[in-house]
Amino acid sequence: MKGDYQDLADEISALLGAPATLEDRDFRLIAFAAHDSEDDLAMDPVRTRSILTRRSTAAVRTWFEGFGITRATGPVRIPAAPDAGVFRGRTCLPVRHRGIVLGYVWVLDHEEHQGDAHGPTAEQLDAAMEVTARIGALLADEAQAGADLTREFREVLTAERGWQQDMAVAALRTALGPRAEGLHVVVCVAPWPSADPDDAPSVSTVPAVDALCTVPWGAAEYALAALVRLRSADALAPALAAAAKLRAAGRGQASAGIADPRRELGELAAAWREAGAAARAALAAPRLGADAQWSAIGPYRLLTALPAGAAQDRGVTPLLTETNRQLARTAETFLDCAGQAGRTAAELGIHRQTLYYRLSRVEQLTGLDLDDGEDRLLLHMGLKAARLG
Repeated sequence: MKGDYQDLADEISALLGAPATLEDRDFRLIAFAAHDSEDDLAMDPVRTRSILTRRSTAAVRTWFEGFGITRATGPVRIPAAPDAGVFRGRTCLPVRHRGIVLGYVWVLDHEEHQGDAHGPTAEQLDAAMEVTARIGALLADEAQAGADLTREFREVLTAERGWQQDMAVAALRTALGPRAEGLHVVVCVAPWPSADPDDAPSVSTVPAVDALCTVPWGAAEYALAALVRLRSADALAPALAAAAKLRAAGRGQASAGIADPRRELGELAAAWREAGAAARAALAAPRLGADAQWSAIGPYRLLTALPAGAAQDRGVTPLLTETNRQLARTAETFLDCAGQAGRTAAELGIHRQTLYYRLSRVEQLTGLDLDDGEDRLLLHMGLKAARLG
């Protein structure tokens, strides 16, 4: 991208036969054309400082903005002003895209024309302005591709339902531009070490990610939310790659949850709940892997939707003590294996008689009948819910 800007600055310099410098709207240097003068005194201090320090001073910026360059739609002639440190006159070519100023091209006067009215012709300036339009389009594309959508994305995920969420979705749609019409998936990485946005990776460092933000997670923790672009709902590779990279960027043992893909931005809040539920399930059940998809977490899809503690049952409580941890694992494995004793014994690496003894102890402690389907369901859900904490 920088090479493109350099080529365009050189093109303007060639068109006007004078040194050109390209800066963004905050007067930060982007590119500059070579200055061929052999006279060191001909060098302009403002241009030299911009090149050496990569930006202009606040005083210089105020001086030039006083000539109306922020509102101008065409070239602005600025005379020399030695008292202000501007030793050479120049022409400012505002760089705009869709009416918004994104930067400026500065073209120094020809040395032989200092102090007189001569300068580039109208035709030369028109041709140079056509080049600035191409620069504007490049700057706009770059700004959109690397835009920080933290605030807009967080608002969509946390706004109350109704008009507030509608406004948040509209703001995110505007910020995303054409990308808003594409397919997206929400990824949740939790727990995340900090609420500070500076601790989160840059969007530009994670392929296919359009936005990142931190969101409160539980009582005193945070999660990282990512909005990932997809080409197809059947191809989740970008989401899986983003989840793995973001987990690696977080300090500590984090898991990731991946929601079902969405095309409507208005459904992102629901997608966030799915991604959060999948992350909780991944933390609770290591067998799901570090990156769990909402579509693959089974009973946790229902259990994570319940308020904290709502799925606890006093009949299951006796199995949740440290003393009875082995019995709890035996019962959960038995129920995971659909009540098949042979599969369960093989999974646990124990004899069938040992299994039967443990299951009888489970029935004694809980008062539940493992031959009864509803009692099995209650016990199974209670043990799974206990994993969520």
